[in-house]
Amino acid sequence: MWELEGHVWTDLSLIEYLRRSSNFVPFKTISIYIKAMFNGSLNISIPIKNLLGNLIMFLPMGIYLPYYIKKINKVGRFTFSMIILLFVIEVTQLVTRRGSFDIDDFILNIVGAWIGFIIWKTKTVQRLLKLDVSYSSAKEGFR
Repeated sequence: MWELEGHVWTDLSLIEYLRRSSNFVPFKTISIYIKAMFNGSLNISIPIKNLLGNLIMFLPMGIYLPYYIKKINKVGRFTFSMIILLFVIEVTQLVTRRGSFDIDDFILNIVGAWIGFIIWKTKTVQRLLKLDVSYSSAKEGFR
């Protein structure tokens, strides 16, 4: 017996689960949600939570990843690292049957991470980091 999406589908093979629960068509879910927002076919909170949630969820990674791993300070390395990380997350959801593989989630997560990376690269943030380093160095000198 199988249950509704979001729960374990016990009687389905992995291939059948993959077919029923995955979206490999870029912008399919995004366009459905955008249309639903305008035609009122869904409660507006559902598409907003899904679209903004997936966008915002990985925004901090755009800041923290290059901050803590200095080699990921360039856009190419950052993008490659995020693609690998997100692919592992999406495949894990699929294999454990605790979610689905949705290319639109992947796209929104990457865009959110890029927004965070752009914020990270702004002169204001970089200036604040230099001030913090200067302050920390001065503070260490007084000990």
